[in-house]
Amino acid sequence: MRDESSDRMIPDLSQLRLDALLRELLDRAAEVLESQDRIHRLLDAVVSVASDLSLPDVLRRIVQSSIDLVGARYAAMGVLAPEGTSLQEFIYIGIDDQQRELIGDLPHGKGILGLLIKHPEPIRLPDLHEHPQSYGFPANHPPMKSFLGVPVRVRGEVFGNLYLTEKKSGSEFTEEDQTVVIALAAAAGIAIENARLFAQTRQREAWLQASNELTGALLADQTSASALRLVARRAAEVSGAPLVAVALPDELTDRLVFELVEGDFTELVDHQVPLMGSVLGEVFSRGEPRVIDNVVGSADQSPIGWAGEAPVAFKQLGSTVLAPLAAGQQVLGVLVVAKTAGQIPFLEPDLRMVTTFASHAALAIEFARAQEDRQRLAVFEDRDRIARDLHDQVIQRLFAIGLGLQGLTRLVVKPEVGTRVAGFVEDLDQTIREIRRSIFSLQEAPGGPVSLRGELLRVIQEGAGALGFEPTVSMDGPLDSLVPDDIRPDVLATLRETLSNTARHAEAHTVTIGIRVDRDGTGLRLSVRDDGKGMPTQPERQSGLANITERAARWHGTCDIDSTPGSGTAITWAVPLPTRD
Repeated sequence: MRDESSDRMIPDLSQLRLDALLRELLDRAAEVLESQDRIHRLLDAVVSVASDLSLPDVLRRIVQSSIDLVGARYAAMGVLAPEGTSLQEFIYIGIDDQQRELIGDLPHGKGILGLLIKHPEPIRLPDLHEHPQSYGFPANHPPMKSFLGVPVRVRGEVFGNLYLTEKKSGSEFTEEDQTVVIALAAAAGIAIENARLFAQTRQREAWLQASNELTGALLADQTSASALRLVARRAAEVSGAPLVAVALPDELTDRLVFELVEGDFTELVDHQVPLMGSVLGEVFSRGEPRVIDNVVGSADQSPIGWAGEAPVAFKQLGSTVLAPLAAGQQVLGVLVVAKTAGQIPFLEPDLRMVTTFASHAALAIEFARAQEDRQRLAVFEDRDRIARDLHDQVIQRLFAIGLGLQGLTRLVVKPEVGTRVAGFVEDLDQTIREIRRSIFSLQEAPGGPVSLRGELLRVIQEGAGALGFEPTVSMDGPLDSLVPDDIRPDVLATLRETLSNTARHAEAHTVTIGIRVDRDGTGLRLSVRDDGKGMPTQPERQSGLANITERAARWHGTCDIDSTPGSGTAITWAVPLPTRD
């Protein structure tokens, strides 16, 4: 006898199996559709990331695409610093500006983020707070639980890490999410490399254009000062650095001096850095460029060599390039280009571009200096020619006219006419003295040090005013080159004292002055002879003569005084000169 209940159960079981199969089929179909949709979204994300050549825009597109692909609430890209142990840049999405202000400093690569830096492998956590490397969140930080981290490699090297937290569905990130983000990171590495290459190409083009502008400036007859300003200005524009400075050597102090500063760091103008024991001096001496972490640095690594506490503004500066201004084998100075701490630091390609620009700049400066020297030489030649013409022609003619007028005075009958002729002769003498002063000024380098000959002529001109007539002067030998600087003050003081005594006591009508260095360059001889009344046998005061005698003895020299009452006085002052090797 059949059991009717059993017959009814068989169709029910079959129906259940069919329903389960249908549900499984629908689930599989939904997964396939979801996978297809995710693949399409991944392809769209790859196209979107690769469609931009601006590195900041590429990084932001990567972060936004990762959020869209896995449904995360928060995402960020951490770019590694050059040393590879910390984060240099942090691009985030999901936190508004108000929250960002409340949170404070951005992450530097500690905790879970640091773990991914040390071990660049994908990390997927259901609850990041349960990981032993997890650090506490700062105050006002939004809650985050699920976590997915994937490294982004460029040419096999880790460029940064992609972080995703807090899946919107409330569940944890799946293995499929991890696979999709890994695929996105691979595409991102190619897009980042393309963006970096494009940026380097644009930067190289900008440096090349700046170098061409310097070449064009040469053709426009730029001065060396304007060439320096152009170098600093174009370097600041191309690099985007807030500080660009040019340091040049000071031969007198054996230091480097910041001659020109482009930017707001005016404290550096005329600042000096020793050549020995400084980074700046090392770059100048060796002619090799360097990149350092910051412009202040430690006491022995600061390129600016700031004594004591550096100004607060300098502490905001970061990566710095020191490029020698090298024209061939000659180094003219050092170009300093410093970025702020928040800017992307200088890399090896940047160093090469700045160094090439500095070499072109050095050629521009050297060419401008050569042009200035040539123009200055032409001016000196003209001035020498004018001085010779004045001395050989004008003065001689005026002197002849004066002698002729003096001869006419003996033929003049009327006293008033003779007086007028004598006045004309005095005017001619004054004109001759003024022309001689003009000749002296023409022979001196403008703005440069005064030669010993020039200083002696000035003392003689001063004495001529007290004497009432122009002394006869002769100079012989290499006075300017062989007389040391420490002896010169005594030579001038002796001449000044002698002329002063002659003007006050001698009542002379002529004075003859001779200054010479002997042929072998071993001695200096100064002689002053007048035709005055001579010195008394027992002069009331001898302080002036004692002074010049003491000045001669100071240099192991002699001072001879030959005077006869009514026959004038002759003073001979002689000192030995140091021998040269």
